[in-house]
Amino acid sequence: MGILAISVVFMLLGMLVQYRLKSKFTAYAQVPTSSGLSGKEIAEKMLKENGIYDVQVISSQGFLSDHYNPVNKTVNLSPDVYNGRTVSAAAVAAHECGHAVQHATSYSMLIMRSKLVPAVKISSTLSQWVIIAGIGMYGFGGGNPTILLVGIILFAVTTLFSVVTLPVEFDASARALKWLDTANITTTNEHTKAKDALKWAALTYVVAALASIAMLVQYILIYQSRTRED
Repeated sequence: MGILAISVVFMLLGMLVQYRLKSKFTAYAQVPTSSGLSGKEIAEKMLKENGIYDVQVISSQGFLSDHYNPVNKTVNLSPDVYNGRTVSAAAVAAHECGHAVQHATSYSMLIMRSKLVPAVKISSTLSQWVIIAGIGMYGFGGGNPTILLVGIILFAVTTLFSVVTLPVEFDASARALKWLDTANITTTNEHTKAKDALKWAALTYVVAALASIAMLVQYILIYQSRTRED
């Protein structure tokens, strides 16, 4: 019941934050920036002013699907951001370029997150099934503490990844907001709106990290109770 309650609480909290995020970005997508630059132009300008010339700015499909790909060194912007000349477009474009700057300057937390990616791909696929088998749910018998411990270790990797992601995202936003200000891309009022938009984007990662930590603690408590029973 504890696992179910935690899942429901954080699912609802996540839905609320996602709703607020989408409403904020939709609202600020109606506010043009005084600079008149598109997201693509802002991204290219930020990269250039940070001495980065090997990263390409491209358009990708989807809403809020924007991301930086360190493998092929591309800043991928959704159509509304790529072509937009609004506060939302400026905030997102600069944030994604913030990740490119992190990559170029070997930001330690980004390097750590990148190193965790291979392990996370494995743990995210296996952890829940191993934990279910260890607890003994859904026809897996009475469970086994050793198997549960293996599942907890796997899940801990994904939790670590979600926690490490937080400073990476906050730092990218800080770099973006600082540059938007110093480069005179946004006015004071526009800058406040851009900061608000990025704050809600960051909160999605905070909720995900808290949910993962809460679930990990719950699994550990179950493991401790099972070992005491044995």
